[in-house]
Amino acid sequence: MNRSLTISPLARQAGVGIDTVRYYERMGLLPEPPRRASGYRVYPADALQRLQFIRRAKNLGFSLEEIKELLELSSRSGNGVSAVKATAAAKLKNVEERIAELERMRDGLRQLVQACPGNGTPQDCPILAALSGESK
Repeated sequence: MNRSLTISPLARQAGVGIDTVRYYERMGLLPEPPRRASGYRVYPADALQRLQFIRRAKNLGFSLEEIKELLELSSRSGNGVSAVKATAAAKLKNVEERIAELERMRDGLRQLVQACPGNGTPQDCPILAALSGESK
């Protein structure tokens, strides 16, 4: 297996766009690689694992700032794992709060949809009335 990759194969293998790789470099999530004499960036093998880490963390809802923190914690020895757990626990709490809010929204919309006959005039529509702050 090739130990280093240029940006295009790296991005393809990681399942991200070339612009994403460059963006992650600018954000400090991916170290800027050395360049060949030709000017092409040459990424070390661990860049692919780092991009996959970032992608998986994004899929779990972590922000880029949180991912940067997780990457920093992953390179520490000592109590880094407790901080990783705390970061993940905070993200879980945030996700659970968002789910609860979405469930409240769903329930409210369900009631409005059930109350609306789907015909008649806009003035008689319970959905429009609720959105206007009127009660029908």
